[in-house]
Amino acid sequence: MARRALTTTAAAFATAAALLLTACGGGDDSASDDIKGAGDSSPSPAASKSSAAPGVKRPVIKLPSSFQLTFENWTSSAPGGQAALDDAKEEVRAGYAAIIANDPDSEAVTFYDTKGIRGLTKEWIKSYTDKDLTVIGKLPAFDPKLVMAENGKGASLTYCTDETDAKTRNRKTGKVEGNPAGTNPYVRYSVSLAKSEQGVWQNSSVRGERGKCSR
Repeated sequence: MARRALTTTAAAFATAAALLLTACGGGDDSASDDIKGAGDSSPSPAASKSSAAPGVKRPVIKLPSSFQLTFENWTSSAPGGQAALDDAKEEVRAGYAAIIANDPDSEAVTFYDTKGIRGLTKEWIKSYTDKDLTVIGKLPAFDPKLVMAENGKGASLTYCTDETDAKTRNRKTGKVEGNPAGTNPYVRYSVSLAKSEQGVWQNSSVRGERGKCSR
């Protein structure tokens, strides 16, 4: 279920340079097209609201019980850090919810991605939906490390996922598949976050590297 590596936009480069943050951009395509999509059972409760920008109406994102996307120890005591982590989690949830709903044009994804990478996120979603794939199983996201910019308008985030129990299911045939034998199930993501004028933390770049994490 590794996310397609997304190319950093020029704006993301500028942001990273200004903030002296290194975890941004480009990508290792070896970490991109493995497992995707999810089942069609009844949805779980909506996500908890972000602690940031309380006046902003955030999209309601639901995931089915057949796909358990969990976030372990996603907490921060840094000023503004919890808000950034909360929105970063919702961006991840929005992407998989779009795969499950067969909706590459998801409004929730648009909400949590900057304009520069929305098209690339759509390509990642379509790499599942175009093949009639959805995701099932379990995908824990763990070991988040967040660095906030001094000006409070940007952040760098890394985290890991464990794809051991994550699988794809073909919507038409019902065939279930996991990663190919011998594939390292751990993927580390490096994300650049930018705070919008409305106070929403959005992904401005994502990079996935397989085999760079462990439990």
